[in-house]
Amino acid sequence: MNHLPIQPLEFSTDDGFGATARLGLIVLESDQTIEAEARQIDLDGVDFYHSRIPMEMEVTPTTLTDMEARLPVAARLLPPEFGFDAIGYACTSAATLIGTEGITRGIQGVHPGVPCTNPIVAAVAAFHALDANRIAVVTPYTAEVTRPIVEHFTSADVDVAAVGSFLEGNDLVVARITEQSIAQGVRQVTGATEVDAVFVSCTSLRTFGIVPQLEQELGRPVVSSNLAILWHLLRLADVPTELGHLGSLFSQPLAGVQAGR
Repeated sequence: MNHLPIQPLEFSTDDGFGATARLGLIVLESDQTIEAEARQIDLDGVDFYHSRIPMEMEVTPTTLTDMEARLPVAARLLPPEFGFDAIGYACTSAATLIGTEGITRGIQGVHPGVPCTNPIVAAVAAFHALDANRIAVVTPYTAEVTRPIVEHFTSADVDVAAVGSFLEGNDLVVARITEQSIAQGVRQVTGATEVDAVFVSCTSLRTFGIVPQLEQELGRPVVSSNLAILWHLLRLADVPTELGHLGSLFSQPLAGVQAGR
């Protein structure tokens, strides 16, 4: 047996990754999209840390609301010792059905005082920042999951003038809907309807490759769930950087009350 002595080595430490902002994302077990799109937020010193929460592939009101009880467990997999600047729960439909208070309670019970958000809260904040009062909505969900999204915007004084859905209940399929199909869906729903902006709901839908071109074509902002929550996390963490290549939202400051504080 080799008994070489182990030499003690001196070391120093620094702030590591995320020195500017450490942002947590609680991602659905079934989601294939938001982590890939978050990697396109390439900011020096800003890093995203992900936790997964159990979720069935079939998206129904029951499978969505069942996640409320699992949320604290998923939040604990983002170690509080990391010192997160903001944490997001990445499910639009579940956040709508569970409610912002339930989401905030599940996260802040583990991370007291850390600002937190979710895609529906972030979308409302986004439309207020964009001064968009009348929107069109595109979802992938069944009708029973889509209707509460519309109702939430209405209760937040954002008028939904048109809504369309792919009516797909399986999250595995939703993540495979092409960006071209999503773009065509946006065009179809806006049609002749006068709206200030468009919301593409669901963190599984891919939009980063089409939003800037769609905005130029339509002459109005297009906000997806992923764009909204990532923008909101950056603003809650006081990261002022503008990322105009991701669309008009990323040039907007956060207006009004900051959610989840």
